[in-house]
Amino acid sequence: MSHLSPSFTRFSRSFWALPIPAVLVFLAMIASDCSGDDTPAVTPTPPSTATPGTPPAATGTPSSGALPKLALQQVVGGLTRPTFVTHAGDGSGRLFVVEKPGRIRTVRNGVLEPEPFLDITGLVLATGNEQGLLGLAFHPRFAENGRFFVTYTGKDGTNSLAEYGVTGGKGDPSKAKVLFAIPDKYPNHNGGMLAFGRDGYLYVSTGDGGSGGDPDGNGQNRNVLLGKILRLDVNAAQGAYAIPASNPFVGQSGARPEIWAYGLRNPWRFSFDRATGDLWIADVGQNQYEEVNLQPAGNVGGENYGWDVMEASHCYGASTCDQSGKVLPIHEYAHSLGCSITGGYVYRGAAIPALAGAYLYTDYCRGDLIALREQGGRWQAETLGRAESVSSFGEDEAGGIYVARGSAGTLSPIVAPRRSAAPPHRPPARRRETLDDDPVYPRP
Repeated sequence: MSHLSPSFTRFSRSFWALPIPAVLVFLAMIASDCSGDDTPAVTPTPPSTATPGTPPAATGTPSSGALPKLALQQVVGGLTRPTFVTHAGDGSGRLFVVEKPGRIRTVRNGVLEPEPFLDITGLVLATGNEQGLLGLAFHPRFAENGRFFVTYTGKDGTNSLAEYGVTGGKGDPSKAKVLFAIPDKYPNHNGGMLAFGRDGYLYVSTGDGGSGGDPDGNGQNRNVLLGKILRLDVNAAQGAYAIPASNPFVGQSGARPEIWAYGLRNPWRFSFDRATGDLWIADVGQNQYEEVNLQPAGNVGGENYGWDVMEASHCYGASTCDQSGKVLPIHEYAHSLGCSITGGYVYRGAAIPALAGAYLYTDYCRGDLIALREQGGRWQAETLGRAESVSSFGEDEAGGIYVARGSAGTLSPIVAPRRSAAPPHRPPARRRETLDDDPVYPRP
């Protein structure tokens, strides 16, 4: 599911009957126009595998001391269902906030500028809970070339990836180039995250296509783009994009060359550790488990994260299952502790040194701000504060981490409070109604 619509729904997991907040997460790319006909003729690198029960380790070294308690400090209010926040890497210090209806807003020195950076509301379908404008990524050389990329639900219901340029310091709709537009069978589980890796390629997350339980088996089907992370070369001289020659399934029959990783349900948010290049993937679960997957920097791709054979490290819909070749999550939690994970970032900012190397995430239903780090050879999760109804995390240029709250319409940096207050009461995770075996979308 996603977090977007008039009532925001939590990405991946088709969402529960929560309040409005979950952001849409769209971009469920299905085998579509993204063609691989121009794929370079190279010998594919064998996909990496992992033995069940041995999740990977991060390449960075987290802090070993006690972690500080954290809090949110509101910077901006009055946003309309924000779904993501990021920076342009151009030295301006600006933050760019994606709004579900189809606008990108600019925050400069803590002030929300009145005019949007880009307004494509006329192109965006935002009526469904997981539809709308979902993702944003600036080209690594944005300061030079003015290129940036967005994912959104088109008026015809397609999940679209488009490139834009800049005129007069603003995004220019006339410079739009649609890289693909994928028809959606269902309105939920659209993924929608975009980010450039250290390799200069654009990574794109797609959900399994929606409904509940992956009825079309897209997660394990390498011949479709749904339930995947894609890796694209958007610097190709010709065409919408090219296929990196090192993608794991290049030249293999029965597999789309765009695929970098598969077996995902709804990776609403993933992120790269800016210090190490590790790829962190938070995948929203079905009815029982939420999970965090880790792909260490330097992996050759091709990971199979298990869905819909497995939900986290557990067999899905069966007492036994074939776990061979599946990469297990480094962390999971049951729905007694939440219902829909919102993935974040590894902290690499300077303001909170004790937090260095810890991966931050939250759960939309539970509302705890949680740090995950490896200690003594085991992954440990520690609650550091409250962060309710978080639709997305984001980073500024200096590595500071922000959260966007969809229902509240706010943008807040994560800070270390001056005084430690007694932890507030933590309500139990909300029960979800089901519809076709999937949580009901949040109501407005």
